[in-house]
Amino acid sequence: MFNITPISAFNDNYIWALASPDSSEVAVIDPGDADKVNQYLKKNGFQLSAILITHHHDDHTGGVKQLKAEHNATVYGPQNSPFDGLEVTLKEGDQVELFGQSLQVHEVPGHTLDHISYYLGDTQPQLFCGDTLFLAGCGRLFEGTAEQMHKAMEYFRSLPDTTEIYCTHEYSLANLAFAAAVEPANPAINAATTQCNQLRQAGKPTLPTDIATEKQINPFLRYDEASVKQAAEQFSNATLASEVAVFSAIREWKNSF
Repeated sequence: MFNITPISAFNDNYIWALASPDSSEVAVIDPGDADKVNQYLKKNGFQLSAILITHHHDDHTGGVKQLKAEHNATVYGPQNSPFDGLEVTLKEGDQVELFGQSLQVHEVPGHTLDHISYYLGDTQPQLFCGDTLFLAGCGRLFEGTAEQMHKAMEYFRSLPDTTEIYCTHEYSLANLAFAAAVEPANPAINAATTQCNQLRQAGKPTLPTDIATEKQINPFLRYDEASVKQAAEQFSNATLASEVAVFSAIREWKNSF
């Protein structure tokens, strides 16, 4: 596993810094703000050797070219990305070798068409999923379809329950408020809300979460639960005959929540 540190950026972004256990080298994921990364590197005496991108949105890529110019770090990202600052392009099934460990690349379009995730299948699995999966939520469908995002959720559900989830926004409390609207009788959502409130009041991130927790609280991973289906049908005022239809209805509901 990597030693992971969140670097806060903008209003609610996290740039994840992955440190080598054996040297002063680090990689960063989705550095929208180069200055924040440079402050972190200087404070800790680290060298930036790699930059990993999940998708092309500017709050995830805005600092890449400056960091590349200043540190000569290798830039990885999705092969179909419109972002032109990539050196190593990645597709489904590729691996990124980082500090003696292998990150598996999985294509998870939906939020954008070029979205990928990085997964470390170690004794403590770690998932870096950009804006696809959040604590109690998922990304808005800007470019892709509900079918694509549902497929991504199926992949996330297949990962070990112990997998730590490192997403890139502090959306947890807003997402939990929506999850509670979908499943008001779900005690796990109330427990997660209490915990996240305590963390935020202490000035701490609510992340990482994990797959086991998300299976209990995240409506976008619970599309096969009767309670979620019933809520989705009530919202859409229609009978929903498939998991994709339930997922789509929940996503539409969240858009206007």
